[in-house]
Amino acid sequence: MAEVAMINLFSYGTLQYESVQLATFGRMLEGSDDAMPGYRKDTLEITDARVIRTSGERFHPVVRPSDNPTDAVEGKVFRITAEELAAADGYEVSDYKRIEVTLRSGLAAWVYVSV
Repeated sequence: MAEVAMINLFSYGTLQYESVQLATFGRMLEGSDDAMPGYRKDTLEITDARVIRTSGERFHPVVRPSDNPTDAVEGKVFRITAEELAAADGYEVSDYKRIEVTLRSGLAAWVYVSV
């Protein structure tokens, strides 16, 4: 049996919610605490009814690059499959884009940031 390649996904918001993980990935993810240096957290109003229904919230966090080098966004890093990363792409609305960052731990991870 071939080993499945795992990908790091960093979440600072609703992808940490049980309801979102079950709806998006069909399972609960195990994650570890980490942080994303050089970014700050803000709030975004979501208008997609499906995403609001899944998360239970109309306002979601979003991150943007910061000019303050001491800023960092706390969250969780999850190990997921490429198929699950595609499912996460389907959950996120067009106000977010996926980029790869280096976390405080030194891990490279995908994360959704402000467009």
